[in-house]
Amino acid sequence: MKSWRMKAAALAMGAILMAGNAFAAGNWEGVWKVKDSGGQPFEITLAADGSAKASLHEEMTGTWTGTEKAAVIKWKTGWTTKITKSGDKYKKTGYRPGSKKPSNRSDAEKVQ
Repeated sequence: MKSWRMKAAALAMGAILMAGNAFAAGNWEGVWKVKDSGGQPFEITLAADGSAKASLHEEMTGTWTGTEKAAVIKWKTGWTTKITKSGDKYKKTGYRPGSKKPSNRSDAEKVQ
């Protein structure tokens, strides 16, 4: 009887954790208006299937993951972009391939 209860509890906990991750990811899905390092605007689209694309150039595609605090986009170009919430606003930070130091920043606005 104990074994059955433990399995049921583990399944329930797994469902709760998965629902929490889906909720966090759902907050980030959509289209974000940001700026590149030269200050030129472009859009980043974060899809429900975990794919990402940007209007900056055609080959700017990748994957993304979301938590309550940030969406992290790994581009096929090697760059990484983070969109984070700062108070009641959002910020975009870009990182060159292999760098932990931000190379550019801009405001981010969810437009869809």
